[in-house]
Amino acid sequence: MARPLRIEYEGALYHITSRGNARAAIFLDDLDRKGFLATFGETVSRYGWICHAYCQMSNHYHLLVETPEPNLSRGMQLLNGVYTQRFNHRHKRVGHVLQGRYRAILVERESHLLELARYVVLNPVRAKMVLSARDWPWSSYRATAGQADVPGFLQVDWILAQFDTRRDRAVGAYKQFVGRGRSVDIWEDLRAGSLLGSKAFVERIRPRLLDTPLDQNVLRRERDAARPSLTELFQGMVSKPDRDARIHAAVRVHHYKLQEVADHLGLHFSTISVIARRQNAGIQE
Repeated sequence: MARPLRIEYEGALYHITSRGNARAAIFLDDLDRKGFLATFGETVSRYGWICHAYCQMSNHYHLLVETPEPNLSRGMQLLNGVYTQRFNHRHKRVGHVLQGRYRAILVERESHLLELARYVVLNPVRAKMVLSARDWPWSSYRATAGQADVPGFLQVDWILAQFDTRRDRAVGAYKQFVGRGRSVDIWEDLRAGSLLGSKAFVERIRPRLLDTPLDQNVLRRERDAARPSLTELFQGMVSKPDRDARIHAAVRVHHYKLQEVADHLGLHFSTISVIARRQNAGIQE
């Protein structure tokens, strides 16, 4: 199975999901849910994470987590590994509880943190498990809305501060904000399957993408999330040598297919192949 990119840096913000193996339930009762939250709290404390929102469903969970240090993978290994051990021990089972790797979408704070916080707590409503977010006790909604104690691993101050400086007015505005979000589609700005934000955000992340070691099985769309378009690569060509150098960059550096470049330039793919090979040989010499 293809593995997504893992981009880690100080202050990164992620929407994380992890699902049950073969779509099986990962929480069989309230003790499981409480046990998971305890393990998550241990993880947040150990790695210094900031949790802005969470939601436990039946066969998966959602987390909205900020990492002041680049330690997402280590933290998730602890969280999922320890929960699996505790789940299996309690239910006298063996084997996988969670399916493969977790999914982590890198999020632009300025444009999408608030929207994602709303999306996360509305999952039970969208799944028609409850009529309102306040009816689901296994998310961060009640704590953020002042209807339950705030657990030690949850940070609600940033979200509420986006609405008002006075706590009571901020809580009221937050409730209205969540209530209006049932039909909001936040995924229209999802780019390459692993980045949620503006084009400017992708540009800022591009150097980190290019510096990240790539697994051979990484999805091509995620591997190439930061590459320039063919229009950008070939804009303003001034000569044939300039064109040939850009063909080499498109094929050898940015991993465009020969046919893609050929179609863009109106040339035969074999011509593109010869040019790219010749340019590469010249560079090596």
